[in-house]
Order: sequence, then C-alpha cells, then structure tokens
Amino acid sequence: MYKTLIYDFDGTIGDTLPICIAAFKKAVTPFLDRDISNEEIVSTFGPSEEGTIQALIPDHFDEGIHAYWQAYKELQYMAPKAFDGIQQLLDDTARAGFQNILVTGKARTSADISLEQYGLTKDFKMILTGSPKRT
Repeated sequence: MYKTLIYDFDGTIGDTLPICIAAFKKAVTPFLDRDISNEEIVSTFGPSEEGTIQALIPDHFDEGIHAYWQAYKELQYMAPKAFDGIQQLLDDTARAGFQNILVTGKARTSADISLEQYGLTKDFKMILTGSPKRT
C-alpha cells in the first residue's frame, strides 16, 4: 500500500505564479532599461528563480536575486493563503499515516516564504526544490 503523497506547489497548494511574475518584473526591469513581458519571463522557466535571474540579467545576478527575494516576500499579499481545503487535506492525510512531500521547481527560499505565509511550514515530511540549471 502507498503511504506517500507528492504535491506540486503552484496551482496545487496555492496560486503563486502571479507573485513570481510580478517579482521578476520588479527585480529585473531596473537592469534591463525596458519593460519585460510575462512571456519573456515564462520562457525562462524550468530552472529555479536563480536560473531565471541568470538568464535575464546575468551581469547583475547578485543584485537581481536579492531584489527578487525581497519583491517575492513583499508581494505575498497577492496570494495570501493556500487554496481552500489544502490544510484540511494535509491534516487528514497525515493522520491517515501518509507522508506528505512537496516537489517544486521553486528555489528553497521562495518555497519557504510561501509555506510560511500559508502556515504550512511543518506539513511536509520532505521538500524537494528546483535547481538553477536547466536539466
């Protein structure tokens, strides 16, 4: 019998994609001297946020990733809670003896920020996060 449940983050636990896109825009636009489209940002997805910053502003990585984390944290109001029923589902499955595991393309920093925002920091037995490199 299976005793592990694996969850993705965005679109399953909460709607953090709009936060990601807004944070990327806020972080990289000052270094590009132009507006960047949602499509340009999404085309870099695959790696974690570090990989996206590296792809968009490689000469300003340190400043860009710092600006991204700051913006991502500030923009949590855009999706202030997990989807309805998620906490109950995690509680019920844990009580039933399942291990809840989170697997996400997010970096650990953004996953932790959103899990804290949602009050879910202790609900996953394991959290596997994305890599800055495209694999």
